[in-house]
Amino acid sequence: MTTPSSITSNELNFLVFRYLQESGFTHAAFALGYEAGINKTAIDGNLIPPGALVTFVQKGLQYVELEANLDSDKLEVDDDFSFLQPMDLLTKDVSELQRIMKEKKQNLQKEAEKERREKDKEKQERDRDKAEKVKEQEREKDREKQQKEQKENFAEDLDDNKAKGKSEENGVCGGPEPMDITPTPQFVASEIHSSEVTILEGHGSEVFACAWSPTSSLLASGSGDSTARIWAIPDGPCGSNMLPPQVHVLKHFKGRTNEKSKDVTTLDWNGEGTLLATGSYDGQARIWSKDGELKNTLAKHKGPIFSLKWNKKGDFLLSGSVDKTAIVWDTRTWECRQQFEFHSAPALDVDWRNNVSFATCSTDNMIYVCKVGEGRPVRAYAGHQGEVNAIKWDPTGSLLASCSDDGTAKIWTLKNDKCLYDFRDHVKEIYTIRWSPTSSGTNNPNLPLILASASFDSTIKLWEMDRGSLLHNLNGHRQPVYSVAFSPNGLFLASGSLDQSLHLWSVKEGKLIKTYSGGGGIFEVCWNKEGNKIAACFSNNTVCVIDFRM
Repeated sequence: MTTPSSITSNELNFLVFRYLQESGFTHAAFALGYEAGINKTAIDGNLIPPGALVTFVQKGLQYVELEANLDSDKLEVDDDFSFLQPMDLLTKDVSELQRIMKEKKQNLQKEAEKERREKDKEKQERDRDKAEKVKEQEREKDREKQQKEQKENFAEDLDDNKAKGKSEENGVCGGPEPMDITPTPQFVASEIHSSEVTILEGHGSEVFACAWSPTSSLLASGSGDSTARIWAIPDGPCGSNMLPPQVHVLKHFKGRTNEKSKDVTTLDWNGEGTLLATGSYDGQARIWSKDGELKNTLAKHKGPIFSLKWNKKGDFLLSGSVDKTAIVWDTRTWECRQQFEFHSAPALDVDWRNNVSFATCSTDNMIYVCKVGEGRPVRAYAGHQGEVNAIKWDPTGSLLASCSDDGTAKIWTLKNDKCLYDFRDHVKEIYTIRWSPTSSGTNNPNLPLILASASFDSTIKLWEMDRGSLLHNLNGHRQPVYSVAFSPNGLFLASGSLDQSLHLWSVKEGKLIKTYSGGGGIFEVCWNKEGNKIAACFSNNTVCVIDFRM
């Protein structure tokens, strides 16, 4: 009986290598196959039956097929095979090997694309920073130029007055002897120096909203850094000598870093000043104590909240959202009392008329007056031809003002679906409106009711309701005006603009009386309850507090 022959691993590997080489298969794949043979025999043992030679030869032929089917447009074939491990060549068929190489090529391409995007992003950030620096330099030059022109104009007027007086003394104008007349006093805007201003620092991004407590010296601010802050402003004059205010940081995120989806977009104090409501880009409303403790989180909206208002009684909180709805929350249970789904586009603003009825406006150009418990709107106003940015009820709840991207401000009453007044003097979008705290039923019953409208045309217009006409055109800003606010006595108006200027106006005279230049665009201005301090929030992450004395 013949004893079966055997062959050592080295002899087998040599035979495989010589067979493939003599057959003309000199590709790198066969070098890998040869290496794989060594690994294979090391694993399976020192002796391999001769039949294994057939398997190795079949593998070599499969490599030829694999090479023929490779997509070599993007990578060289040798590079494709470099993705494979020696053991893969022995243990996997052609389709598996193709899949392995395809996946690894895709991963390399993804990594290359990711690296390219990161480099592009870094370049864009550098270009944006550079452009912002250039813009800031240009704005600084514009401010210096304007201040220089104002001084030159003032000097010219002064010289003209002197020359006129001298000519009259010399009898150039003829006629009778001039009478001693006391000139009418003129308002000259005084610059508020930075040393008279308290700058509150701590926010890590733009500050979009600010509001004084109605009962104390607490000031709330909301920012794009996903926090709100409650500042305890000390009594006494503002400025560098003022004691640093105590502050509570109201975090809208969990963890060490903020989340952009939780930017604070709006905030409002209840009438007692005990609770602060904040609305966030994540669609949630949050209720905080005046000490900064989170009391409740109201989660029902499916989009960012852009407006949030307490009713006067404090038993309802109203929210308006990008999800096209408004929700009335019962503050005793913090449950949704009723959700109003009348708009066909995002709701931009909400405002209470009284404790149970309110108005909403939207990018769908519509305004609805609603009532808690009612399934349909009380009124639907369809007069605007553009997005309605803001709505406000007058102090008595009898007149509703609205402003729009169509450049108009309109006055509505519940007696009619058509507007009472249609003010069209602005030439660009009107961003916000405010009523004066005056007329019958207010603390200033002897002053007329006035509406202020602020526009992207850089102007503010004051409208008198008794006659339904323009009272004053306040032309002092150089860029869009984002916010206006009347003093509690109704005699003064504060305005904030993207031109970085906070202006204070006399309502009666329509004159600019004080101005402050900050370090960024102003998103909101507000007065404290005494009317002796004004707060403004800026795009450079700060909040400023200014004393007001006449």
